[in-house]
Amino acid sequence: MRPAPGAPGPDVPVYVISVAAELTGLHPQTLRSYDRLGIVSPGRTGGGGRRYSWRDIELLREVAELTATGIGLEGVRRILELEGHVDALRHRVAELEQELAAAEVVLRRTLDQHSTKNLPAVRTTTPTGQSVTVWRRGVR
Repeated sequence: MRPAPGAPGPDVPVYVISVAAELTGLHPQTLRSYDRLGIVSPGRTGGGGRRYSWRDIELLREVAELTATGIGLEGVRRILELEGHVDALRHRVAELEQELAAAEVVLRRTLDQHSTKNLPAVRTTTPTGQSVTVWRRGVR
């Protein structure tokens, strides 16, 4: 289920605890408990009231599914932590693939510009500020 068209973005904390409880099928006291345990961190109003975003609602649904299968809250916390690590690693792999593709483009252009058998040093700086150097030994 997704928010209605025209609704605030997925990270905007707008749902009061009673609405979040209804959308997740959890009791408001359970939501308060998850907040205290740090499993979910809803936004706060000036008066301290909890406001949940759509992403918080989805996270609470995932927590409910995991606990329904018999996984304890510490296990749930660890699973969520590991899922976060996996997402970060996927993002980093995508960055590295883009850097590699950029280096390959530079290398191909350099090869196209030099018809000699010995490739000079090809040096490029990636978006992260790292340098890539490619050397080729002369053919004997």
